[in-house]
Amino acid sequence: MKGRFIVEKTDVLKRLDVVFNEKFNQYTRSHIKALIDDSKILLNNKSCKAGEKVKEGDEVEYNFEDVKPLEAKPEDIDFEIVHEDSDLIVVNKPQGLVVHPCASTKDGTLVNGLLYKIKDLSGINGVLRPGIVHRLDKNTSGLMVVAKNDKAHLSLAKQIKEKTCKRQYIALCDGIFKEKSGHIETYLERSKSDRKKITVSNKGKLAITNYKVIKEYPLSKKSLVEFELKTGRTHQIRVHCKMLGHSIIGDDVYGKAEKQLNGQLLHSYKLSFLHPSTQKEMTFEIKLPDYFQNYIGKLK
Repeated sequence: MKGRFIVEKTDVLKRLDVVFNEKFNQYTRSHIKALIDDSKILLNNKSCKAGEKVKEGDEVEYNFEDVKPLEAKPEDIDFEIVHEDSDLIVVNKPQGLVVHPCASTKDGTLVNGLLYKIKDLSGINGVLRPGIVHRLDKNTSGLMVVAKNDKAHLSLAKQIKEKTCKRQYIALCDGIFKEKSGHIETYLERSKSDRKKITVSNKGKLAITNYKVIKEYPLSKKSLVEFELKTGRTHQIRVHCKMLGHSIIGDDVYGKAEKQLNGQLLHSYKLSFLHPSTQKEMTFEIKLPDYFQNYIGKLK
């Protein structure tokens, strides 16, 4: 899709992404923002932000590949269902499984597997992310809660937003921590030099992580650490670990890859929230995967 248009008087002081969405409503705002961030949509021949306010006479130029919309199809995917009731499902996502289809991964995801196993899922996030309230990175394993209807979805999303949903992780980190516990509060945004990475900045979205060291391996110079998320930003724990100088073992993006591992040793082991219908607190806890336990079992 390629072309240009001139901003009219009726669109003055609107955001660029809003103006583009109103003209081409087949694209979501999030997709339009990604195009603007990648300089596929320009304002007066210059890169800018999605929230840039336009003026009458401004020229908007666009040039990007028109991708056909994706739709998730049911597939027989192997993953464990820890709990299921009429409102929600709690799953144990294995390492290496992408949560939902995207441009780079069109099938073989958790969502494809959910559609195969579960009759009903909430529709708030559309056909590509039915039921998905929160996500885990591809190579992060562990507990996720999935909504089966819109009421449950809204309730769970609100709990995450208001920080009443408790999500706890265990990671094996490089080095010995000087401070054995701490509170990390930064802003995170997508890297301008590498769109696959997230970086700490003085703007972007607020990210809050608490941590405490569980066990140390002085001879191996590694630490087993528990993390509690107060916000759920992309790559949050991994970026915060790198910022502390203690990258997660096996993280090939923010640390270094390990030949015997398929990704970072980061596991969502505990999840607590109020049930959307009963309002009773539910807590789920699972052990570390075998590959994780085998790795730390060999440490001195």
